[in-house]
Amino acid sequence: MSVPRHVAIILDGNGRWAKSKGMPRNYGHTVGAKNVETICKAANDLGIEYLTLYAFSTENWKRPESEVQALMTLLESYLKNCVKTAEKNNMRVRVIGDKTGLTEKFQERIAQLEELSAVNTGLNLTIAINYGSRDEMIRGIKKLVSDVQNQNLSLDDIDEEMFGDYLDTKGLPEPDLMIRTSGEQRLSNYLLWQLAYSEFYFTEVPWPDFDEKELKKAVDAYENRNRRFGKL
Repeated sequence: MSVPRHVAIILDGNGRWAKSKGMPRNYGHTVGAKNVETICKAANDLGIEYLTLYAFSTENWKRPESEVQALMTLLESYLKNCVKTAEKNNMRVRVIGDKTGLTEKFQERIAQLEELSAVNTGLNLTIAINYGSRDEMIRGIKKLVSDVQNQNLSLDDIDEEMFGDYLDTKGLPEPDLMIRTSGEQRLSNYLLWQLAYSEFYFTEVPWPDFDEKELKKAVDAYENRNRRFGKL
């Protein structure tokens, strides 16, 4: 059995799921946040070592202000509670994205969570907040150019591995499997560099209903694929 070492998920469909039940969109986000712990446990049970979740994109700021505020409050509350969850489940948690776009209090929550969970040796959970892959690459290029200008780096030193070290995901293996819930079949500016050789799995199931069985289906589909990497 070839379980993917690293799974990345686009958490889609919270709002539509809530609407289908006659509830406000924010209700879907609340239920979706609760589902994160369920999937973290399921991933760990399956032997997945790394799980990266797309929680809030740079484009999500364009949503109605009330929804954005509710999402930010929900995410901040989740990270606060995640300290205990990470300790209980021996889980290491990281946050990627442009943290400078978040409030100071939010940034402090992130720093505290990352520091306290750094010693944990179980599932490696990465949460993408205020993340966009194009933004990530632009920020990385700016750092790289600065290092070249300051003579800390030679142009001849730059290769794919070197560039990867300037991205938010430095130190993480590239995802083996990318899952997107709720029927959409696009990447939505998510891990564009890192997903170059990943397998994709799209499901009609919205994120709040994406449970242990659905994750197992995605992993089974991955295991049944013949990954040739350019070979005939």
